Amino acid sequence: MSKQFLCIQRSQSGPCESAPSPSPSQMEAMYAKFNAWKEKYSEHIVDMGGKLNADGKVVKQDSAHDGPFIESKEIIGGFMIVSADSLEFATEIVQASPGVAMPGSSVEIREIHKP
Repeated sequence: MSKQFLCIQRSQSGPCESAPSPSPSQMEAMYAKFNAWKEKYSEHIVDMGGKLNADGKVVKQDSAHDGPFIESKEIIGGFMIVSADSLEFATEIVQASPGVAMPGSSVEIREIHKP
């Protein structure tokens, strides 16, 4: 039976101005890799999620503050939900994603337990 896993995309905080913009041919190659990965694992991708807005709130029982905090070393930039029989297979799906290959990028994978 398949389980669902939340995949949380993280990246290093800090300015990206130092990174050169990819050329049109590099962008085309990046999209080709992404589309090939997405097609290969399409039956396991429940929700592609998306990029998260930088603004948000950190909520506690008695308060809500603007966040995430600037002093964080890593930021959560996106998420997706995958379906897999095991954490190991979910890890294989995520490791094959071109997004993980980006410098400073990582993905946290957590099983979703439903009542």
